Amino acid sequence: MTGELNWYVVLTQPRREHMAAEHLARQGFAAYVPCYARTRRHARKIETIAAPLFPRYVFVAFDVADPAWRAVRSTRGVIDLVRSGLAPAHVPTWVIEGLKSRERADGMIEIGDQLALKPGDTIRITDGPFREQTALFDRLDDDGRVLALLSILGKDVSVPIALANVDVAS
Repeated sequence: MTGELNWYVVLTQPRREHMAAEHLARQGFAAYVPCYARTRRHARKIETIAAPLFPRYVFVAFDVADPAWRAVRSTRGVIDLVRSGLAPAHVPTWVIEGLKSRERADGMIEIGDQLALKPGDTIRITDGPFREQTALFDRLDDDGRVLALLSILGKDVSVPIALANVDVAS
């Protein structure tokens, strides 16, 4: 009763992506948690950790014709499958292949290189409440937003701005 393996998505408990993937693998399922290198600052320490690219989601491959796939739903760390109606929502193989092709040698997916900016570079805000203002680029935060230093009332204030609303100042 084996057919074609397809990729699906499971919703996990908060911060349990790796645990769920490990338990799925123990049951014989192919599981994939795409990660990126995230800088974490805590208690005056700065460290780089592997953070899930899609928090609370894990990709898993199985054959829906094989009733054994139902074990996915009761796996430790898994809440449920993402569904389309009553059936698990299928993820095209090219999506998984595309993610894997972007992995570096260390297994991390490279993100945040959309802008070729260094801290201190001048940027222009193109939309939102600070439209047409110039600011200094500070860094990208963990959610992919630009942290810009704006001079407001004579004081530099760090303001998060959507990456799409920022342009290099000319």
